[in-house]
Amino acid sequence: MRAHHFTVVTAAAFLVTAMTAQVQSLADVARKEEERRKAKPEKAKVYTNKDLYAAPAPSTPAGDTKDTKETKDTKDAKDAKDAKDPKDPKDPKAAADAKEPAKDKAYWSGRLKKLQDQLDQNQTLVDAMQTRINALSTDFVNRDDPAQRSVIERDRQRALSELTRLKQAVVDGKKAVADLEEEARRAGVPPGWLR
Repeated sequence: MRAHHFTVVTAAAFLVTAMTAQVQSLADVARKEEERRKAKPEKAKVYTNKDLYAAPAPSTPAGDTKDTKETKDTKDAKDAKDAKDPKDPKDPKAAADAKEPAKDKAYWSGRLKKLQDQLDQNQTLVDAMQTRINALSTDFVNRDDPAQRSVIERDRQRALSELTRLKQAVVDGKKAVADLEEEARRAGVPPGWLR
């Protein structure tokens, strides 16, 4: 029985030694490969427009075999139409209309949603800041060390000033929502668009 244990232990020791030797050789191979790469850096290929093929010219559609010459009358009609084009960038009234978005349902509901989201975010921050102030107040009362109490009081004062700022942002957000509703009422926007 002892001979059997001796054989198993010897075989296990041999396997562990062989595995250790193999791991060391893999580490050596990795180290040599890293040194080879550092010694001979490969240049990266940079592609330019010259390396790319030119795009083929578009072919004419099969049904478009008519003569494309314009007569003087059709050219004059086209020029007159272009002069009346409301999207003409030279026309200042058309340029002002192009800059202003269409005031449809999506416009009004989008503006209201943006204001409501900001208001909700500020209200959530007010609640979180109030919770932080409550925790700092409790921590202040429970501390005996004057140095720790002064640090906590400083943090509490900062939190109080931030809370004041956030509460003002909530008031301003509510006013902005009310102003938008008033603007929409004056513009004749149906009440359902502001939902």
